Amino acid sequence: MKMVIPGGTGQVGTILRRALTAAGHDVVILTRRPSREGDIGWDGETPGPWAEAIDGADVVINLAGRSVGCRYTPATLTAMMDSRVRSTRVVGEAVAAAARPPRIWLQMSTATIYAHRFDAPNDEATGVIGGAETGVPRYWAYSVEIAKAWEREQERAATPSTRKVALRSAMVMSPDRGGVFDVLLRLARLGLGGPVAGGAQYVSWIHDRDLVRAVEFLIDRDDITGPVNVAAPNPLSQRAFMRALRAAWGVPVGLPATSWMAELGALALRSDTELLLKSRRVVPGRLLESGFAFDHPEWPEAASDLVRRVRRDRRALPGRRPAPPDGHRTQ
Repeated sequence: MKMVIPGGTGQVGTILRRALTAAGHDVVILTRRPSREGDIGWDGETPGPWAEAIDGADVVINLAGRSVGCRYTPATLTAMMDSRVRSTRVVGEAVAAAARPPRIWLQMSTATIYAHRFDAPNDEATGVIGGAETGVPRYWAYSVEIAKAWEREQERAATPSTRKVALRSAMVMSPDRGGVFDVLLRLARLGLGGPVAGGAQYVSWIHDRDLVRAVEFLIDRDDITGPVNVAAPNPLSQRAFMRALRAAWGVPVGLPATSWMAELGALALRSDTELLLKSRRVVPGRLLESGFAFDHPEWPEAASDLVRRVRRDRRALPGRRPAPPDGHRTQ
């Protein structure tokens, strides 16, 4: 199939491009800075020649939007909102104008749309949309508004010939440099991977290979539309999450951190404490109901697999001994 991925140069786009290309698909990336074969330039805001790539494509997977890996200031939050809404709007316009529109449009969204919650998991049918919680920073509500506006823009697009799915994705765990797993593993290796602010808050996540498989599953299933939680079925507390990661690497202890220590750490990493402190207890109700089977449903096993891949990739660096073959690796 021909697949067009607007905003496909980040972590998720890199994972999908690698796997979908290896599977034999023709993958086109829309990016502000084309640098590789298959890249097409666009600005994420206005119509242009790039829309020709969408006309006749089988699948569009829109990942465009400013990264959340930053300090949450008024300026960056506004940039997150504008980049997501405008790119989704212009992708919808291109799909609507296509003589041969794609049959499916997968739109990135986020599990952050759900409430900061401990008492029960959030699935698509019964989950509580966030924004009205008490006792949390007020700007957390704006993150929810961004997610809602992102999905609403896709819903509004007049694309009757194209099936639309919003991917409410949890944190994607992959061994790639610079991703969230890379950051968390670095903290664990430094002995800093202990509970944060008590560690009771839930962490929702998905293994990179299950992400790819879920995307392929949703492309094939013509009966699924609307929001879909893309998350492993077993979220766990931050305390247990980091304990399993430490065990996978072989680190015996992890120093705990208070909320203010987490704030200092986030400041040093140019990130935000919402990513650490918000309880994201999200489960993939629609995927499970539709018969999707996760290869990595439990975090301890998933963490061990990711650590093994990290170690093998590092052994394969120039000057290191060649890595052993692995028939299960997607490249």
